[in-house]
Amino acid sequence: METPKNNVAGWFEVPVMDMNRAVKFYETIFDFKLQREQMGELDMAWFPFNMETYGSAGSLVYQPDFYKPSADGVLIYLTANSGDVAVELARVEAAGGKVLMPKKQISEEHGFMALFLDSEGNRVAMHSRE
Repeated sequence: METPKNNVAGWFEVPVMDMNRAVKFYETIFDFKLQREQMGELDMAWFPFNMETYGSAGSLVYQPDFYKPSADGVLIYLTANSGDVAVELARVEAAGGKVLMPKKQISEEHGFMALFLDSEGNRVAMHSRE
């Protein structure tokens, strides 16, 4: 089998029930701005992305008939922009979330991870090399 040219994840969407609360939560913990967009019946807030680097772009999304926050579904890993997952993790509870697993080393070659519940009840992971 051949290795794919691109990473498997091409886009992700994080379900929310209160877009204003969710935008504030993610902007607070990651210290960046999300871009709010109305896409037909979807209220979306896009995470910043750079098409010149690896990784996937994604969005918060509100549409109550099709998107439901969950602590039991798919687990996405967001990259800690600071380079150290402990920095962003320290902001989670003050922003309205809950730390589920503190910073933990995956391995020397793969770096560190942590788990949290966001302001909407989604279980989310963070990753950093340090």
